[in-house]
Parts: sequence; structure tokens; C-alpha cells
Amino acid sequence: MHSLRSLILSCGLLLCAISGTVGHSSQCRCLFGDPCWPSSSEFARLAEQVSRPLLQPLPPASPCYPASEPSGNCDEVRQSWSNASWRANQPGAMQGANFETFVFQNDTTSACFLNTGLGIPCTQGSVPVTGVDARNDADIQAAVTFAASNNLRVVVKSTGHDLSGRSTARGSFMIWTHYMKDITFHDKFSPDGAPPSATHDHAITLGAGVQWQEAYEAVNAKDRVLVGGLSAGGTVGAASGWVLGGGHSILSPSFGLGVDNVLQFTMISSNGTRYVANAHQNTDLFFALRGGGGGTYGVVTSVTYQTHPNFPLIAAVLSTSTDSLTPNPSLQALFTEFVRITPNLSDAGWAGFVSVTPDASTGALGMSAFYILPNGTAAQANETIGHLFNTAQTLSATGDNSLAVQTALITPVDSFFTWYTTFFPQTGTSGTSGALGSWLLPRDVIEQDPDRVAQTLIPLTGLTALMVGGGAVSRVDPKAMGVNPAWRTALLHTIFETGWAEGTPISVINQLVDQVKQNMTTLRALAPNSGAYFNEASLYEPDPQRAFFGDNRDTLKAIKRKYDPIDLFVVNEGIGSDDWDASLVCRL
Repeated sequence: MHSLRSLILSCGLLLCAISGTVGHSSQCRCLFGDPCWPSSSEFARLAEQVSRPLLQPLPPASPCYPASEPSGNCDEVRQSWSNASWRANQPGAMQGANFETFVFQNDTTSACFLNTGLGIPCTQGSVPVTGVDARNDADIQAAVTFAASNNLRVVVKSTGHDLSGRSTARGSFMIWTHYMKDITFHDKFSPDGAPPSATHDHAITLGAGVQWQEAYEAVNAKDRVLVGGLSAGGTVGAASGWVLGGGHSILSPSFGLGVDNVLQFTMISSNGTRYVANAHQNTDLFFALRGGGGGTYGVVTSVTYQTHPNFPLIAAVLSTSTDSLTPNPSLQALFTEFVRITPNLSDAGWAGFVSVTPDASTGALGMSAFYILPNGTAAQANETIGHLFNTAQTLSATGDNSLAVQTALITPVDSFFTWYTTFFPQTGTSGTSGALGSWLLPRDVIEQDPDRVAQTLIPLTGLTALMVGGGAVSRVDPKAMGVNPAWRTALLHTIFETGWAEGTPISVINQLVDQVKQNMTTLRALAPNSGAYFNEASLYEPDPQRAFFGDNRDTLKAIKRKYDPIDLFVVNEGIGSDDWDASLVCRL
């Protein structure tokens, strides 16, 4: 494996990529291959300060190379390639495989593709070359101090569930928090620095590596629920980028965004200081960490959340198909009805999402809806979301086969955890390549012209409209924390996506990206004064600081300057990134 690693690095990093194209100075980060890169003896001293051996990440497909004589268990790699849990456990893997690759200015690519038949050598791409497998705060302090003293390009990664590739970078030094798995349940929790009267019942503290499946199991054992993310297999990190970007949830209309439920953070700053931030101390940092973006202010090591009592719910599942590769009149009518009744569904307490996607085998479009009504009754369900189901049944009964109903289910469920384990996929699919766009749609825009909203959304490829705003989300002061103020008026978080196979020519990928940009222009025009969700958004926003942080952006930048004055932590389109070049290597 050592010889393979040497081959990958020599082919992928030392050829023209880094030190040959960037004139490094104090204004630029030091990357692998540069003369300033720390020596082996310096790394050896770092290794003595941390609890685990230093990481030497490789691209996840590297065991399949050389193709003529694989260096590792390539069969395991092929079987696991799309498994989100497997990818989360690999320091060199991202959930989106395109973020493991690197495209040079001449449009050549450094990558390590699973398809060895492409005949493309396995090279390091954008996978970091070394780093620290952090298991505690002291490990992170040592890593941060080392990176700062050597002016390294730093990335912070937990699970690699990053739709903007912010937790990886070419030639960088990684701080991997994936195995910081401590979970502590507090019958009573008093934040640091709080008066004796400021206690919270039934809180939970999660280490930076805890994933939602683990967190849900922990709170369910206490007959509680926690506002958290939904992903197949529950592999998204529960105390890392999800919450630092705001954290939406199917429980958000009931209990608020993830950041609305945070009681306390612990964080290591760029000078190695450990901060505890809450409503009573380091309140400016508490403001920033609640939605001001991950990988920006420091390395968060734990998050303490308020939990909530368990509850029964009504689950509603609708699945339809069409005979058309494009939205036909029946599908358009059903989707328009969904948009029209969305404000009413929100008022009734529903939360969930609707997707318009092609069938994997035929390409024909279909629409699916996946909703819950906490503490609801069957009668309430029939009076509200029943309208959408009735519309689908009416359209399917026309006899022209333009729309068919596969599933129409409204049923009571005894608890959130039962719903999660019964209705939500327990294995995750990942490892694909693609790009996306998104925008938050305010309630008034939807109410004023639902037809225009529907007509704008339905042509978008891979469309999902998440009703995770409104309710408790809308009842929080937009100025209370760093999260995008647009969340407080939004009812729908709309996402669309495109994808491509590995090895696709860069010219074709650029065409697909151009289409994303054009679609974003159309989508943004629906609500130009709104914004986008930092964690699930286009990498091509014309004004990302405004789109992701709104009127909070100047305040957030001032807080970043206080806690990270050397800009050790900079991510794509994050606070402070506008002071750096496109690769985030050199200051402008």
C-alpha cells in the first residue's frame, strides 16, 4: 500500500498541480508538494502529541489499482461504493464522489475512478494527503496548532455529507472528527456560566462525530425526540456541518430548526483555545455557530440540544407515475394542487416533502409525497392532506393512463422513531456525482401566485420541495442568531439536481452546470429577496454571502475575525471566503 500511495501522490499532486502553479508566500496557504510543506520529522512530532496515528487518506477506489493487479480488496470497494455508512468511515471518501476529484485550469482531471476500464490512472484528486484522526479536544488542539504554525490549508470533516465539497481540498491537512462519538443525556442541564435558575430538562450532548441514527436511538431510549436530519441510513453528522448551517428537519415546523434547539457548543479556535458558547457566555460565538456556516469559526467538538417528548403521528405517503418523460398536464395539475394547499397544510401542522423525479428504468416522471402530522388524527388528515390524495385519485381515473397512483396511504404511527425506522430507508445510497441548486420560497410568494410557483418548479430536474419551514421556524426572531433570516419567512426549501457518470468529459459537465445556473436564475426570480440554505445550495451563487447569510453577513464576518483572525478556517462560499481566491489558497 505504501508503494501505491507513493504512486498516487507522485502522479496526482507533484505534477504541475500545486507548487508549480501557485507562487506561495505569506499570503498563500502551504500545500503538499510546496517547499514549505512540513518535514517528516515535524509530522513525527505531531504524531507524538495526538492519540491516534496520523491519517494518510487515499481515494476510496485506490484498492482497485493498479487495474492489472489490485493493491487491495477491490470487490469490497465495488460492493460498498454506494453505501453511505461505508463512505462515512473512510477518511478519504466524500458522499459525493465528484468532490474527490480535482479539475485543473486546462480541464484535465486528477481522480481515482471506480471504473478502472476508463484507463485513467488513480491519483489523489481533492483528497487530503494527511491529517489527524481526532478523538478528543486535545487532539484537535494539537492539530490546529500544527496547521496554524505551518500555514496549512485545513479542512474539517465528520462524515463527508457535504453537498458543496467543503470538507475536502487538494493538498490539504484534514481534521477528522468522525470518531468523536460521546453521547451524554442530561436529566437537567445547566449551561456554563448560567445562573442556577437557568436549567433545561432532558438535554443531550453529542460529540462531533455522532450521526443521526446514533442520536435518534439514544433519545428514543429515553422516550424523547430530537430535531434532526433525515438521510437514508441516518449517516449525516448530528453535531457538525448540519447544525452549523442551520439544520432543517421534518420536525422543524413543530420545534424549530436545529439551531433553534441548541443550548451549548464547545469549539477549538485557530489558536487552540477551547471555547464554550451559549446564551450566557461567548454569546457572539453562540450567535455565529447557530447557522453561520460550518468549517468557518473553528472546530466544533460537541453540541448540546434540547430534546422533546415523544409523540404519536399520522403518516401520509403518496406515490404516482406517468407515461411521460416531461411533465404532462395531469402531473402539472397534481403538483399545482400541492403548491396551492401548502400554506393550509402548514397551518394544520404537517411537515414533509414532495419530489418529482424520473423512474430509474424508464425515465418517466412521477410525483411522490412523504408527510407527517405530529399528534394528529385521521379525521384531521382527511380534511387537509386528503385533498391532495383526492386530486391524485381523480386524475388517475380519467382513463387515459397519463397518471397512475401506486401508493396512497394515511395511517397512524405510535412514535416518531417507529415512523423513522418503518417508513424511512435504513440504508443510504451515495457515491454519485452531481450538482444542485436551491432556494427558500416565502409563504407570501406561494399564497399570491401558486400557479406561477408550480410552473417554475416542475420543469426542474430532480426536484424536491421540502415543507420544513413555517410553524415554529417562523416564530423565531430573524436577528436572534446567525442562520439565514430567509428561513423565518420560508415555507418551502426547494432543491433540484443534475448528475453525471464518472469519467464524463469536463465539457459535458460544464454544460450541465450551465443549466443549473440558468435554472437558478429562474428559481431565484420567484423570490429575489429571499435566500438559500447554506448546506444544500448551488456552488454558483452570484452573491453567496447575501444568498446564504442575508443581513447577518457583516456581523458574522466580524465574529469570524475575532475567533479566527488568521483565517485558518475558510470554506467554499462561507463567511470570509470572499477574501480568498477560488481555490481558497491565496488571499486576494
